[in-house]
Amino acid sequence: MFYEAHENDHGLRHDPFKALVSPRPIGWIGTLSADGTPNLAPYSYFNAIGDGPKMVMFASDGRKDTVSNAEATGEFSASLASRVHAEKVNASSVNAPAHVDEFQYAGLTAAPGRMVEAPHVREAFAALECRVVDIFRPRTLSGGVSEYILVIGQVVGIHIDESIITDGKIDMTKAAPLARLGYRDYSDGAQTFEMIRPTWDEDG
Repeated sequence: MFYEAHENDHGLRHDPFKALVSPRPIGWIGTLSADGTPNLAPYSYFNAIGDGPKMVMFASDGRKDTVSNAEATGEFSASLASRVHAEKVNASSVNAPAHVDEFQYAGLTAAPGRMVEAPHVREAFAALECRVVDIFRPRTLSGGVSEYILVIGQVVGIHIDESIITDGKIDMTKAAPLARLGYRDYSDGAQTFEMIRPTWDEDG
């Protein structure tokens, strides 16, 4: 099958786009409101941008509390959403009003940062402390702007629970990072395989 994306006439019961771009890591984003209220929300439009310097991004469907908080304070955290925390990740996605602390609602501990004020999930196996470097709406082909807002942060601090380290590497069988597959489907990264990138041989 083929269809033009802007028409979205795929003829299926559900839009397949999110399922096609998967698995997507989940950024468990922690922020503080201007009045100091902790906020926690999972974002599946999340990823690393690069490591020179270390930067991550998340995209929000409109201006939600997380974006407003990150813009007001210039900070956010991104905690590792693992399979063992899946139900709490889901609980923290509740569409609660701004005054609600989703850490508390989901039964999680808001751990203070070392280099930022934004809290992270103490129960998570890893967390990134980030300072905002850019917030914008991407431009579209028609000259307008996307309804999604991108928040880009530079990582300034990294927390890792040593229980997920094996032989000097993050052990994915222990970390089991949670990923979004589209629709209501999720997976984890506990099942892995290794491939070595080939080196070009001019004589070969």
